[in-house]
Amino acid sequence: MKKRTGIFGGSFDPVHSGHLEVADSFLKSGLIDELLILPTPYPPHKKEKNQTPFHHRLKMLEIAFAGWDSVKISDLEANLPSPSYTLQTLRYLKKENPDTRFFLCLGEDNLKIFEKWYKSDEILKETVLIIAERPGFDSSGIPPKILERAVFVEHHPVDASSTRVRKAMKQSGDLLPENVAEYIQKHGLYQERKS
Repeated sequence: MKKRTGIFGGSFDPVHSGHLEVADSFLKSGLIDELLILPTPYPPHKKEKNQTPFHHRLKMLEIAFAGWDSVKISDLEANLPSPSYTLQTLRYLKKENPDTRFFLCLGEDNLKIFEKWYKSDEILKETVLIIAERPGFDSSGIPPKILERAVFVEHHPVDASSTRVRKAMKQSGDLLPENVAEYIQKHGLYQERKS
């Protein structure tokens, strides 16, 4: 019986309570045994030049998920050729871990733009998508070829996004895990940023 691992990638700039809630939904789905969280050093689809340095984003993830037995944080994508394409990461993981079945874990917002991802058809051949479904989600605009490779899990999202957290950093303590907020304050992150 192969171990079942979910891959949850993103910028995590910064990691916030919404990320923790969606990770919890993926784990509670019973579809995976563990969740591998992969912060992206340089997301191919984002042109933001003032992104928080990778080592800070990695450290904030380690702090936020400390004590989560079924979660692993990895700097893998910092060690693979740039840019950080999902297909490249997935194929590397499968080659290095033949006894593991990998799933790609996404929020439904990513599902809506999935067709624009680099070689999305190839990704669908390599894995099954696990989608954190928000209440009232409308899948009518999503191509059948994607829906056929997607499994939806119940999720009640926190109204948070990294962009919102950055814009309202001084008022957004409730959107950040306390230990992450302390790290941000200690290192003076997001002080000068204008989104």
